[in-house]
Amino acid sequence: MQTLVKKIKLIYLPFLVIAINFVILYTLLDWILFIRTNSFPIRQDIIYYWLPIGLSWIPILIWLRPRIKLLDLKTKKGSQRFLYQFIASLALIIPTIVAQGYVEKAAGKLTQLENIGQIVKQEPTKYYTLKYCFIDKKNIGVHPIFDVSGKNSENFNMNIYLALPILIESQDTNKTNCLAWLGIKYHKQINNRLEQDEKEKSYKEFANNCQLDFDKRNLNEFIYLETIANTVNKAGYLEAIKQNKKYNTNNLNILIPINEPFEARLGNIFNWIFGSFGIVCGIWLIMILWANFDENEVNLFESGKPSSENEMKDFINFFKPREGYFITPILIYLNIAIFILMVIAGMGFISFKGSDLLNWGANYRPLTANGEWWRLLTSTFLHGGVMHVFANMYGLMFIGIFLEPALGRKKYLIIYLLTGILASCASLWWHEETVSVGASGAIFGLYGLFLAMLLTKIFPKEFSKAFLTSILIFIGYNLLMGIGGGIDNAAHIGGLISGFIIGLILYPTLKNKTENELNESNAANIK
Repeated sequence: MQTLVKKIKLIYLPFLVIAINFVILYTLLDWILFIRTNSFPIRQDIIYYWLPIGLSWIPILIWLRPRIKLLDLKTKKGSQRFLYQFIASLALIIPTIVAQGYVEKAAGKLTQLENIGQIVKQEPTKYYTLKYCFIDKKNIGVHPIFDVSGKNSENFNMNIYLALPILIESQDTNKTNCLAWLGIKYHKQINNRLEQDEKEKSYKEFANNCQLDFDKRNLNEFIYLETIANTVNKAGYLEAIKQNKKYNTNNLNILIPINEPFEARLGNIFNWIFGSFGIVCGIWLIMILWANFDENEVNLFESGKPSSENEMKDFINFFKPREGYFITPILIYLNIAIFILMVIAGMGFISFKGSDLLNWGANYRPLTANGEWWRLLTSTFLHGGVMHVFANMYGLMFIGIFLEPALGRKKYLIIYLLTGILASCASLWWHEETVSVGASGAIFGLYGLFLAMLLTKIFPKEFSKAFLTSILIFIGYNLLMGIGGGIDNAAHIGGLISGFIIGLILYPTLKNKTENELNESNAANIK
């Protein structure tokens, strides 16, 4: 019984305090900064999902992690400490995400309009009712958007955005002024591994079905209108509005028709805030009660003495430039900084459009071969979305730990940039009209060099045995995934081969450097 009370006192109650305060504080800041004052025009998915996911780990690692270490979580398969941290983070993330949806909808004001002409005379609100209006179905803007999703880009998404002018009455079709737009979206998802002609056939069928639905749809049948939030859908509607050649686009009020009672907009969201929080907290409590205390860690914690283990410091060192590991963190920061700038510019988060990537310097044969050769380099610092940059930076960090100390700063940086450019050249040669971005070509170049060093036995025998198989599996897996589509395998192979060849060329220099370091080490030991 004393152990149970001790676990609740030392671990569970602090966890509850951290979780409750995180949900309340984040929701309060969201309401003040983004909902009430709209101080920062940030995409809604970032506010709803990605900020809670990222920020939740700060209190977990700073305040809760030292208390999780009080539990003996070592097993034959390794420590389960990360699992406990992950479940604890869900208790912060899930109710926070649900709460943002509730606050945004609950705080939205409903404004009653006689006609759409009054919308510019009122303070902007989230919701509107219209007593009467005229939707011009003949002069609409249409914009299709295609993208891929899934861990390995296995889904091909087809979206058609429609923007229809909302007018006061039918006679207003003789004018060019449009005060608001009605937004309609059609969506279908298919397998990305289908052949190109099959994709085109699926899209034609999808477009025909959308046309049939649109023709028979009564667009005046809605209960209220909702102002579109700053999401990827808004970008699609804005592009559709640009396709309208008749009406001016000075007013970009985009409204989505809702066919349910206004009171039903909240649904059971409020209950789910507490329900989701209770479920995850209950699971975490069971996990804590199941585990035993690590008496040594408990004694150190209660005595106020820090544990000798400092995993957090070691983790931070992966991102801190230092002797022997200086260029890799800088490259990681540079790639992430460019990604963040594109997000701040409103180009997306989960993924970016090909046109935006081209504007920022993506590799594309018709442009690159036409004199814009700088794209061979700039494309290696661009990424297609958050998962793309995350995966590449993880791979760069792993290989940089081993290669940069062995090569030295200058040689490491030159090889990274050179293999990146050569990978871009391979992509340019292979693809006629493909927008190519990513640091993966340069990273594969480093892996190719690392593979050459392993095969030529520059590293110690035990080290080579430990890593050779894992490196081959990593390279084979990534190349195999690229066969399915959505991944530029030409750049991967180009970077890999160029890096391997450079490794063979540098073999004598690297071998001499390794032997000299070994001799110096042995001499120091003799002294």
